[in-house]
Amino acid sequence: MRVLHAVTLHTPTGAFGGPVRVALNLAKGLAARGHRPRLVALADGFPRPLPADVEGVPARLFAARRVLPLGFSGLTSPALLAGAGRLVRAADVVHVHLARDLVTLPVALAALRARRPLVLQTHGMVDPSGRSLARVLDTLAVRRVLRSADRLLYLTDHERDDLERVAGPCPPGRAVRLVNGVPAQEAGAAPAGPPRVLYAARLHERKRPRDFVAAAPAILRRYPDAEFVVAGPDEGELPAVRALVAGSGLAHKVHLPGPLSGAQMLTELRRAHVYVLPSVAEPFPMSVLEAMSVGTPVVVTRSNGLARDVEKAGAGRVVTAADGIADAVLDLLAPDTRRAAASAGRALTAEAFSMDTVLDTLVGEYERVRADTGR
Repeated sequence: MRVLHAVTLHTPTGAFGGPVRVALNLAKGLAARGHRPRLVALADGFPRPLPADVEGVPARLFAARRVLPLGFSGLTSPALLAGAGRLVRAADVVHVHLARDLVTLPVALAALRARRPLVLQTHGMVDPSGRSLARVLDTLAVRRVLRSADRLLYLTDHERDDLERVAGPCPPGRAVRLVNGVPAQEAGAAPAGPPRVLYAARLHERKRPRDFVAAAPAILRRYPDAEFVVAGPDEGELPAVRALVAGSGLAHKVHLPGPLSGAQMLTELRRAHVYVLPSVAEPFPMSVLEAMSVGTPVVVTRSNGLARDVEKAGAGRVVTAADGIADAVLDLLAPDTRRAAASAGRALTAEAFSMDTVLDTLVGEYERVRADTGR
């Protein structure tokens, strides 16, 4: 089966975050099962010519061009827009990781015009919005593709509710829950050395990196040799993080390595004693799944889409407010507690969020939409 995965942007620093990682994980899993996946996306930060594959997945990448001053939504490529029809016609199924942007929306519309089976996965990126651009895009394209797609894949009931608020009720059987999966990782030894506490996500206000830094002094009072890492591409919060680090006298304790590649991310997670993601309203973070898969206990907020799973399994701690982060980390730094949480996290990801489980569901849906559309 030829499956085209369309996602907004691929960069060396992983600037677009989880949707790209999910698309690559799914594509690799499909290839391992004998299917023929292909990735289409904008690319930025690479030398020319652009790569012909991403982590071994065949890819058609287009140089990103900014046409509007609106973050990722303002990026597009005339060549991609011109070639979208050809790309979707070469696929048996078109799987679009949909956002309100000028990349994934045109690919989805091209799939509808070509009458190719269309599967949409929104990763929490399409929710009710009062922004003027969102209203325009919803009127012009978003509602149409949501209503016309053969399948809508959602992570949580909250995301499904949001999609129905944008596009109206979804007919039975067309909306399917598909959790994010994480590849199995080999068990490693517990990290050596002084406590190392990691934040690795975009430095964006919603991710709350300053809450992570603000928890450091209380942890240092118990563990004076502890180290803290704030990694990720800057999306506006880096100056404030640096100012907080300097103002708190933590320059020698808080490291700011910048963005991490996929391999670097796994290395940092293995080195960390605890992984902290203070973000609010986080739908289903891949970084938390990756942390648990390598046996690193996690601290997340109550509004995180994985909070219930983390709490039930005992794979970390769930906090309701920023002032609970330090106590949660200190609890998990106790050797016996950390050991139990690490084991629970690995078991949780292997049982509930394995790639095999996710791919069984996904391939089944691909086959059903192909049968339903006669292709």
